[in-house]
Amino acid sequence: MFVSFFHALKSAGVPVTLREYLTLMEAMDADLASRRVEDFYYLSRALLVKDERNLDKFDRVFGTVFKGFESTGEAISAEIPADWLTKLAEKYLTDEEKAQIEALGGLDKLLETIKQRLAEQKGRHQGGNKWIGTGGTSPFGAYGYNPEGIRIGQDGNRNFRAVKVWDKREFKDLDDTVELGTRNIKIALRRLRKFARTGAPEELDLDGTIKGTAHKGYLDIHMRPERHNAVKVLAFFDVGGSMDWHIALTEELFSAARLEFKHLEYYYFHNCLYERVWKENKRRWDHTTPTFDVLHTYPHDYKVIFVGDASMSPYEIVAPGGSVEHMNEEPGQVWLQRVTQTYPACVWLNPVPQEHWDYTPSIKMVRQLMGGRMYPLTLDGLDRAMRELLR
Repeated sequence: MFVSFFHALKSAGVPVTLREYLTLMEAMDADLASRRVEDFYYLSRALLVKDERNLDKFDRVFGTVFKGFESTGEAISAEIPADWLTKLAEKYLTDEEKAQIEALGGLDKLLETIKQRLAEQKGRHQGGNKWIGTGGTSPFGAYGYNPEGIRIGQDGNRNFRAVKVWDKREFKDLDDTVELGTRNIKIALRRLRKFARTGAPEELDLDGTIKGTAHKGYLDIHMRPERHNAVKVLAFFDVGGSMDWHIALTEELFSAARLEFKHLEYYYFHNCLYERVWKENKRRWDHTTPTFDVLHTYPHDYKVIFVGDASMSPYEIVAPGGSVEHMNEEPGQVWLQRVTQTYPACVWLNPVPQEHWDYTPSIKMVRQLMGGRMYPLTLDGLDRAMRELLR
């Protein structure tokens, strides 16, 4: 059973190793899971999952392999017909009635009893205190009440008394194939870190204080500058047009980046980069910055991130005057090439799902101009982009 669990995790993309599996077996031999399924769940998750983006995958595999009915001993499984579990009416008991209901005596007894009930029960049951069904006080089933039970077929929690519930995956949004939320973006951006101590010495240097005190024989307090992320980021955000569909996601990325990077400079552009960019969209016509000035202001060690859907007419990329808003003397591809030549660390983040890229010629053109360094705005895509910037 455990070997199947191990292989299922690897098949699902969870990077588990043989050493971790053997450690789990040692923990089981030491009875650290206390022979309770929920304890085994948390123990195995702690030992086998190293990255929180894999927590949802782990939960799905655990729910599939153990099906919510297995202990660390003999497996118990059954297929419950859906019509048995049709919600008819919920039974609400008074506090006095609830106080009179006795639990069966722990998880092992519950599992032993449910095995017997599954073998004995021949039909659907609703209400009552013994058979598997709905709206009763049996410890097995849905939409009823028992101080200690196993939930079967219920679409949510009611009394918070079920012993085993694997259908609630707390880390669903951390799957690396989904689009990002602010919290997930922060997690991914942490890849792009290079710490340095800068500024005034205002943080206690504990090691230095101990050494100084030991050397001088009296208290010798040492201070040091705080550590900050020394990575410098220059971001270009596409705004307007088809990017309106991605405003929420772009705002979340921008918010997370401002919190993560002390040195962050940003500018806006529309569709493709041209000779001018701007800081405020409401003043984009009368308060712009020449792109040449940007390239000569920020040193080559800045990490450049473009954020845009790259969805436009191909003429906007390859033709002078191709811009939909003004007469550009040089095509957009010239400006993109200048940026990639000036800044070796440069990526493009695209909110359009990657499986749709090949259907838009302009996306393929921009991706080629970026040397293939275009990544989707998913947790996995952003993680790969941050790794690329650290090369």
